[in-house]
Amino acid sequence: MSKKARVILVAVIIEAALAGIWWWLARYGMANPDRVTADFQQVVGQTMGMAMGGLLGLCVLLFFVAARNDRKAAKS
Repeated sequence: MSKKARVILVAVIIEAALAGIWWWLARYGMANPDRVTADFQQVVGQTMGMAMGGLLGLCVLLFFVAARNDRKAAKS
C-alpha cells in the first residue's frame, strides 16, 4: 500500500470518528435541552467543524508529502 493511500485511509477513518462524535453531541443536546446551554448546538457545530476542517487541511499537506516520498521511493 502506498503512502498516499495510507494517508487517505487514515484521514477517512479519523474524519468518520469526528463525524460520529459530532452526531452524538448533537443528539445529546437535542435529547437533553435542560442539561445544556442555549447555544450548545452552535458551539458544538463550530468546534467540531473547525476540528474536522483543520484535520482535513493537514491531511492535504500530508498527502502531498506522501506523494513526494512515493516518487522518491520509486526512483530508488
